[in-house]
Amino acid sequence: MNMPLLTYASEIESSVLVIHGEKAHSRYFSETAFKKLKGDNKELLIVPGAVHTDLYDNMEKIPFDEITAFFQKYLQ
Repeated sequence: MNMPLLTYASEIESSVLVIHGEKAHSRYFSETAFKKLKGDNKELLIVPGAVHTDLYDNMEKIPFDEITAFFQKYLQ
């Protein structure tokens, strides 16, 4: 790829849920990407106290209820 990854982020019309850990070293990238998204069908969910890898398999940190609510609202 010879272009910045977020070049066309503002053209995404589909619903988008961005989930990131509060203490993840790459949190800034999700916040930057989220700011470029347009529309009212986008959500940014920052998981308190979570690092990047917590959201892979830490059942105590993964926000299942929020994910389910987002899918029920936007993916009917």
